[in-house]
Amino acid sequence: MPRYEYRCRSCGDTFEVSRPMAESSAPAACPAGHDDTVKLLSAVAVGGSASAGPAPAGGGGGGCCGGGCCG
Repeated sequence: MPRYEYRCRSCGDTFEVSRPMAESSAPAACPAGHDDTVKLLSAVAVGGSASAGPAPAGGGGGGCCGGGCCG
């Protein structure tokens, strides 16, 4: 079940709520009982193995024209 992060505008507390995706936009009360909360956006890495480094020299696919013209 996905976890969503919220911040209370009244007390400033940040908290998480586990709920189905269908209820992701439903309001959530903070643990102190305040109702003035806002859902936070979070960056989450999901699977895969992306490379942040430079492209390998000598071709091998990708690049601007098959990898041969980028150095």
